[in-house]
Amino acid sequence: MSTLIEHILKLTDHRDRDLLELTLSKALIDLLPIQRIVIARVMSEEAEQRWLEVARLDARGGGKVVDPMRVDFLTLARLNDATDRLKCLLGREMIEIAWAGDEGPRIYMLPLFSDSRKDDAGVIELHSDSTLAAEHLLMVEQLRRIYRNMYTLLEYSDRDALTGLLNRKSLDDAFYSAVLEELDGLAGEARTAGSPKGLDQERRHRVPANYWLGSAIVDNFEQVGEKHGHLIAEEVLLLVARVMNNTFRTYDRLYRFGGEHFGVLMHCPDEALVLAAFERFRVSVEKFNFPKVGRVTVSCGFTNVLADDSPSSALEKTERAVDFAQRSGGNKVCSHIGLVRRGYFGEAPKVGTVDIS
Repeated sequence: MSTLIEHILKLTDHRDRDLLELTLSKALIDLLPIQRIVIARVMSEEAEQRWLEVARLDARGGGKVVDPMRVDFLTLARLNDATDRLKCLLGREMIEIAWAGDEGPRIYMLPLFSDSRKDDAGVIELHSDSTLAAEHLLMVEQLRRIYRNMYTLLEYSDRDALTGLLNRKSLDDAFYSAVLEELDGLAGEARTAGSPKGLDQERRHRVPANYWLGSAIVDNFEQVGEKHGHLIAEEVLLLVARVMNNTFRTYDRLYRFGGEHFGVLMHCPDEALVLAAFERFRVSVEKFNFPKVGRVTVSCGFTNVLADDSPSSALEKTERAVDFAQRSGGNKVCSHIGLVRRGYFGEAPKVGTVDIS
């Protein structure tokens, strides 16, 4: 059994927020007399909220870790269907559920964070055969505080200071890490083939289809700043970010790449659904009444992420689609794939793509 210090070192050694829940779960299942741990997060899609169990580990071995970007939202439990979890989340305090008397099996539920977080709300469930001692509960609290501190530090480094969206640096991490589990076999094939170009080149071959990257750029943003000033222009960016948060799914990764340039990384099985998501966002921005500015529009472009893409090459394709939309009058959504098929960029279309532009 590993020591508490060893698990603290593992928790503080991470540079990826997506791995912190798994590391915390491993520490608790290893250090406490519990049979199971579950970490459930609240996910949202079109104003509906459901529970996603991002980590579930058993003391006897086994369990699962789920990538939120690849989940089927409609298969998840509704928020109100798990009343004990919801009570714990709203009360932001530990709940103890006893099944058979004072010393019988029980479930301890604790909020993942002590403060109220719209995007990161979650609950830790500890399943035990008997009552946990005070020193065990103290250990839970200590590890939970370390987790929170690390999560906050990593979140700060991943976020755009103005809007709170993810920044450009975090795109590289998500681009390569979101699907490693799915493509370990492809990475092994690349090594067998004797690729000499190192880890970065190996990672370039780990990104499968069904991941999509999109860009959104505020039309005529320079004129907003010239006419209304810097502070009003910043407020426009803040409000566009708010519209993004309210339009896309919780598990879509939303970015501000700088200036008036925003982005989305998403997992979706169908190109038409990606187009529909960006259309909803475009329409929502167009209908929004921006104080002192009035009407603002965005032009959007998206592309599927291919096995030989890097973050920069995929982003370049989205920007070319955005540029086409703006040169066509702006306030449009364009698919890079559809534009290629129509011969605008002189590139060979990929097999199986759909002409949507």
